[in-house]
Amino acid sequence: MAFDPALIAALHPRVIGPEEVDGPEPGFAAFQTSTIDALLHGRYEGDVTVGTLLRHGDLGIGTVDHLDGELIVVDGEAWAARVDGSLRRIPDDEGTPFAVVTPFGTQVERTVQTPIEHEDLIELIDRYAGAPDGARALRIDGELDVHARSVPRQEPPYRPLAEVVASQQVFELTKVEGTLVGFRFPALAGGLEVPGYHLHAITADRTRGGHVLRARVRSGTVRIGQLTDLHMELPPGVKLPSGPDDDGALDAVEHQG
Repeated sequence: MAFDPALIAALHPRVIGPEEVDGPEPGFAAFQTSTIDALLHGRYEGDVTVGTLLRHGDLGIGTVDHLDGELIVVDGEAWAARVDGSLRRIPDDEGTPFAVVTPFGTQVERTVQTPIEHEDLIELIDRYAGAPDGARALRIDGELDVHARSVPRQEPPYRPLAEVVASQQVFELTKVEGTLVGFRFPALAGGLEVPGYHLHAITADRTRGGHVLRARVRSGTVRIGQLTDLHMELPPGVKLPSGPDDDGALDAVEHQG
């Protein structure tokens, strides 16, 4: 895949070599292991450990080997939300087949004083996040209602992600103090990344979390960080996708439930 010139201008994507995998990430950059296209097609084991991932950033999302939990990186700690929504701390030597992290910095901060629904939250972020072809990192702290999900651990032979999500477990995090973390990537990044918004939730007491299907912010603070560079590590056998997902599989995976 040759990077689209517009994507190059917006995000400066670059595949990094082994010599850079252990180094820290500069400000305004995101580090990613593998591609969302590979995950969609059942690549559920990775070559990067969570310990290595955390050297690149203190905020992010993804999954862990065997899809054994929705990965949430917040305040430099890595947690996995099990299929029932309960959390476990991820050890440094556990692997990840797909994750995105960044050393988070706030460029825009807005306070939410009255409850806003999911669509209004997205509209608020879009209003202050700048051009839609720009990538952004997001952190939202406050009192939340979250419609969330996780999926069960998988074993070989691995099924495509759309089939796995059909057996997801959906649950509610109601009136909790917590954090939404994630990213907004432009449509041009499809195939490499989840285009649009991709958010995970974690409670302040670190007992519950999951992949966000919908969220309501009762009150809190929205923080937006600019991303200007995307550095990707590709596991053996994973290639850059030929183009964005065109069969609707990603949309079904992200929004089902």
